[in-house]
Amino acid sequence: MKTILTSAALMALAGAVHAQEMTGDAEAGERAFNQCKACHMVQTDDGEMIVRAGRTGPNLWGVVGREAGAVEDYRYSSAMEDAGEAGLVWTEEEFTAYVMDPTGYLREYLDDSSARGKMSYRLRDADDAADIWAWLASVSPEPETDEETEESMSN
Repeated sequence: MKTILTSAALMALAGAVHAQEMTGDAEAGERAFNQCKACHMVQTDDGEMIVRAGRTGPNLWGVVGREAGAVEDYRYSSAMEDAGEAGLVWTEEEFTAYVMDPTGYLREYLDDSSARGKMSYRLRDADDAADIWAWLASVSPEPETDEETEESMSN
């Protein structure tokens, strides 16, 4: 009985932690994404177009939990590639900080005052950044867990 109660408590806690991870409003984020459409599209792996838009920036489908600089066939700046190799994975906190000041973020993350990314647009509103993240999370697949990644690599 104690195990069942402990499991139930852990599940409730995990749900609460997950709810805290997403601070934005996905519905507002869909509207706020208009700021991103000039450069970014959202297209699923099987070709379904969620947002038909620009192709200057990488496809943002599956950005949640993805390593930075990892969209195949997109030519990232060397700074973004370096950030990904250094372990940058897109979480709400990292994403919102990046979109508010892309160059400043990369310089700080890499501790390199000459680092530059390709993204020149800066979101001015932190709420918009969190809302866009929530919307991207709502339309993207769940990120793979370490266990799933190890399993797919071993097959």
